[in-house]
Amino acid sequence: MMNSLFRRTLVTLAFSAVSLGSPFAHAQTPVGGNGTLTAAIVPNYPPFEYKDPATDELTGFDVDLGVALAAKMGVKLKWEETNFDQMMSALTTHRVDVILSGMTDLPTRREAVNFLDYIKSGPQFYTLKAHAGDFPSIESVCGKHVGTSRRTSWPDDIKTWSDEHCVKAGKPAVVVVGTDGSADARLQLRQGRIDAAVQGGETLPYQNTLEKDAYAPIGQPFMSQYTAIGMAKSSPALNDTISQAFGKLIADGTYAKILKKWGLQEHAVSKVIINSQE
Repeated sequence: MMNSLFRRTLVTLAFSAVSLGSPFAHAQTPVGGNGTLTAAIVPNYPPFEYKDPATDELTGFDVDLGVALAAKMGVKLKWEETNFDQMMSALTTHRVDVILSGMTDLPTRREAVNFLDYIKSGPQFYTLKAHAGDFPSIESVCGKHVGTSRRTSWPDDIKTWSDEHCVKAGKPAVVVVGTDGSADARLQLRQGRIDAAVQGGETLPYQNTLEKDAYAPIGQPFMSQYTAIGMAKSSPALNDTISQAFGKLIADGTYAKILKKWGLQEHAVSKVIINSQE
């Protein structure tokens, strides 16, 4: 009898250990509860995510949205700071539960990840305001050195645009310069090492508030994309929970308030969109 009791105790302890070892288990069901949502973030892309210079605290649109989503789901929120190159693997290996870091919804990323689209966006050519006269139209970037983050899809997107609008028209191709993020592209632009740069058009107005209108857009964004929350395909219940929570944030006006706070009202979505399927 003692052996039987001992075995039952071991089973109980083992079950408890498994439960405690999976703090997010409760949040992987549509009802939510007392779990923890772990979100990957790269805080270098204002106004979406960055460190407040005064406090070194995470801040930005994505941070506020993450807090609101977790509250609506009834779970705690934990930010996992990482770098862009590691975000996808962190999600697919379940080291994090979601990516909430200004990630673009791309078909090439959808094999392992579902995207909950929350911002209408698009890459924008821009230059220093002092040089705006050198770029009377978007085609003026043909033959110019244009910098953009090498970790994004934008180098390939620029080449595709250049082939269609420059090379086919008999103009020199855009010379794409890969940079270590958008901040590095702006630095190289100020240093005169590149002629223009590309970043999300929705982020440029905010950057101008920080740098006294230093930058001027060149034409309109040259393609339309969505910025999205990355969710692992292997966690369908969690996908549903997050999507439902976002829908509630749209319905109760919380999403609109966060957009307004960060000057992103023009880029709002009106409903839950998954993988760009409107």
